[in-house]
Amino acid sequence: MTSISLGSPVPDFEALSTGDKSVNLRDYRGKYVVLYFYPKDNTPGCTQEGQAFRDNIEKFTALNAVILGVSRDTVRVHEGFKCKQAFPFDLLSDADEKLCRLFDVIKMKNMYGKQVQGIERSTFLIDPDGVLVREWRKVKVKNHCEEILQALNEPASKGLA
Repeated sequence: MTSISLGSPVPDFEALSTGDKSVNLRDYRGKYVVLYFYPKDNTPGCTQEGQAFRDNIEKFTALNAVILGVSRDTVRVHEGFKCKQAFPFDLLSDADEKLCRLFDVIKMKNMYGKQVQGIERSTFLIDPDGVLVREWRKVKVKNHCEEILQALNEPASKGLA
């Protein structure tokens, strides 16, 4: 898979998901998809980010948007995280990093003084036709959810600009 760019269709993908299912991007045609990549379940920043999406789920639903979280954690770990945090959206397991590589979110990071490859917190907004219309890289958790809601409310994200 090659990486994608703004204004381009996102190739259909399949990933294992919470709820004992397999998710395909095509399953969400007709809706906006907020695809957010985060480093690891049950860590402070990732928990806060997920909680912000959870706490605003009605606003996203009202804007015809679904939320999907992605990390390299297993579905089993995702199930525990989702249950513990009462997330009303699915978490996708990308243990083989196919989605991470498609969206180019695997980056070199410093962890305890060592260079490691990890997920750079990033969010992508895919329109109802499957086109990538917005991206946020090197995301800071604070106010990020509001930035996405604002983008969903902008005419450009609805193909009107």
